[in-house]
Amino acid sequence: MQLRQNIERQWIGFRAGVAQAYQTVLGRRSVRNFVALFFLGATLSVAIVACGNNNASTSTAPGGASPVASTGRTAELTLVAYAIPKAAHDAIIPKFVEQWRQEKGQTVIFVQSYGGSGSQTRAVIDGLDADITHLALSADIEKLAKTGLVSQDWATKVPNGGTVAKTVAVIVVRPGNPKNIKSFADLVRSDVKWVTADPKTSGGARWNFIALWDYALKTNGNDEAKAREFVTQAYKNIAVLSKDARESMDAFSKQGQGDALINYENEVILANQKGENLDYIVPDINVSIDTPVAIVDKNVDRHGTREVAEAFAKFLFTPEAQAEFIKLGYRPLDEATANQKENVDKYPPIKTLTTIKDFGGWDEVEQKFFEDGAIFDQIRGA
Repeated sequence: MQLRQNIERQWIGFRAGVAQAYQTVLGRRSVRNFVALFFLGATLSVAIVACGNNNASTSTAPGGASPVASTGRTAELTLVAYAIPKAAHDAIIPKFVEQWRQEKGQTVIFVQSYGGSGSQTRAVIDGLDADITHLALSADIEKLAKTGLVSQDWATKVPNGGTVAKTVAVIVVRPGNPKNIKSFADLVRSDVKWVTADPKTSGGARWNFIALWDYALKTNGNDEAKAREFVTQAYKNIAVLSKDARESMDAFSKQGQGDALINYENEVILANQKGENLDYIVPDINVSIDTPVAIVDKNVDRHGTREVAEAFAKFLFTPEAQAEFIKLGYRPLDEATANQKENVDKYPPIKTLTTIKDFGGWDEVEQKFFEDGAIFDQIRGA
């Protein structure tokens, strides 16, 4: 028994290492590390199964699933997410683990991987063994659905159509706002340089792009030619185009790059809670940045983790979990909570709030703006 426990602890460490190593491989930095971890994992999995065969109370993992995931007293879930909600998950996961332990008498172990939403989506498609995803936009979930990893009706399997957290775009400025930046319009000024992430790797950056495009449409009579001209000029003023939203925040706040930064409102609120004292503007023409959660059906069925994965996904929508998202700067999902005084004071009202449905949905947006050779590539090459 003690040997099995020791091996399981090593397995858990290995799984966490694989999640990190997989991202390293994607960054083309160290294939040897990933190969070493792969063979270590193969050795550990054989050892765990061998120990399990000597223990009558332990079931064998079906379909090549993680043996730890299917033991009676432990369940392992791999959560793959975009970078920003990590702090919320860090607060929510222990609450779920305790609730599940009390209800089911089972310990849930989470392996977590965070990065740019686009990169994380590709990693899951390429084999990163996610049970649950929380990505920056539903278009990334749809990419998983097209591969068969996620069911086509994924949005019906969780509350609120899958949208588990929402926010808006804000403009972060230098202390005292020395460039007197007031809206997205100021990002095309010749004396303003700004920072964002790359829409090719970051779902958050795609929201930023759409926020700019939407602003230009709303202020130019829905003239797409003028919107394109505006966004082209804005991207000519880019100081740093980082891999993901977290890196763009670091480039701006820690490295001193640029005069302004477009980022999620919740990310800026969280940074200020940690003492960064960032000045920011919430444009009153904005987009509702809706971030979805989904079960990776093919993987949970193979791992034997569907029950606990679905329970965790639903837990994310409970008042207890939503309170953690709100605490960390996400806007309330329900109107009653949004109208509470502390939330009204915390989140400035948006005069004109656009949703992605107003653009025809993410399939249309991806095709029009972000596929290879589409408008974003044309703008960056202009």
